[in-house]
Amino acid sequence: MRIMVWPMHGGWMNAFARGAHEYLLPSPESTPEGLPFAARSVEPAALDRDDIDVVVLQRLEEFEMVERILGCRPGYDVPAVFVEHNTPARPADQRHPLADQDRIPIVHVTHFNRLMWDSGNARTVVIEHGIPDPGHLYTGEVPALGVVVNEPVRRGRMTGTDLMPVFARTAPLHAFGIDTDLMPDALSLSPDRLQVIGDLPLPQMHAELARRRAYLHLTRWTSLGLSLLEAMSLGMPVLALATTEAPRAVPPDAGALSADPEQLRAAARVLMHDPDEARRRGSIARAFAQEHFGLGRFLADWDIVLAETADSAAMPLWTAR
Repeated sequence: MRIMVWPMHGGWMNAFARGAHEYLLPSPESTPEGLPFAARSVEPAALDRDDIDVVVLQRLEEFEMVERILGCRPGYDVPAVFVEHNTPARPADQRHPLADQDRIPIVHVTHFNRLMWDSGNARTVVIEHGIPDPGHLYTGEVPALGVVVNEPVRRGRMTGTDLMPVFARTAPLHAFGIDTDLMPDALSLSPDRLQVIGDLPLPQMHAELARRRAYLHLTRWTSLGLSLLEAMSLGMPVLALATTEAPRAVPPDAGALSADPEQLRAAARVLMHDPDEARRRGSIARAFAQEHFGLGRFLADWDIVLAETADSAAMPLWTAR
């Protein structure tokens, strides 16, 4: 199947493009680094409707882009699905932009997202994340809490940045991600309490993160972060706020899960002083991530959705919520 898709979310796209299809990126730029060989950039002018079996949309502006490039309307003249990566800005009662229409199914990446968006009578389905296995790299030799977060100062409370000084009193924080270099000044934390590792290439980040004793996930309101699933797959124990999809994604024995930061700090102290216990909980985290967020299940789910989208007569999977 030939799929037209924009590479808007690198981690998700890296998994999605590993299926048994051809993934056409309508961009004059070269294919983003790290994507599988089945994904390739194509000059928009070189594409026409006959080149595409399904369009995978992720932003509202892509509707107009499809019409401009292919000369046809998504959901009418070419089969299309819309992937909703995000939680609504206003929980529970915010209408999804595609609510009530019956042409384009909405694919949510978490059950929490589908629950919180008001999609009316639009067809919806959940395809939970799947990630390529980074390997059981965990050593935990560095007694610090690893944090992976992009733009933590700008995003503030959403990413739990305000809570980090509290945890830094329990164990040193080692921060990975975009603009983490702004954290020390913004949080008034010294180098012995906060070490900025920065934005590393994914394989290097995995290797470095796995050396830290545990992974700290303080996000209050967002879709499920792939870095959390990657940390679990590395074999790391995780300390996570019990918000959004985390209670479904993190079993209690994989580390600690609570809406009370003090409970997470108590668990962090245990892990800092007991490497064997950290290793035991990390093994549970990895086993759970492999079973529930493996690449095979993710791609199989997408194969069903893509096939049913391409064949508009087959709709048994879709259910309105």
